[in-house]
Amino acid sequence: MATISSDLLWLLTRNSSSYLVKGRGAAGGQFSSDPLNLNNVHARKYEGFIQDKAVGVTAAEDGSIVVTTKKGGKTQKPASQLQKSTIGKNKSSRETFKAIVGGTAKQGYRVDLRREVVARASAIKSSQRPVRQQPTPKLRGTKAKKAAEASA
Repeated sequence: MATISSDLLWLLTRNSSSYLVKGRGAAGGQFSSDPLNLNNVHARKYEGFIQDKAVGVTAAEDGSIVVTTKKGGKTQKPASQLQKSTIGKNKSSRETFKAIVGGTAKQGYRVDLRREVVARASAIKSSQRPVRQQPTPKLRGTKAKKAAEASA
């Protein structure tokens, strides 16, 4: 069975893809819910289901990062086409980025999306950090006197 080229596949599915999400309103654009789409933009460059080799970065529930890679030679076997690897939550950001870029570069994945992969992983890492509470400012002068009188 012959495989379809990615150009033809894009032409066939660009207006009717199940991953297509259309924005509403005057500034509504076309977005994608594809897990292998790094920017969530409905464009041929970023759609992972069209490409032979694609990379996706998602967050796990325990605070780690899951890197999903699509194998190029497994187009006829969808069950074994995706490979997931987990990067632990205790790794530093630099080690995480190095692991993602090093793992995808050795296997010949798309170099033009390297910046997007690191940006997505960085956004996930920063969203998983706990939010610091701002300390209450210490009142001085007349404000401190008024607060002391009000509490007494």
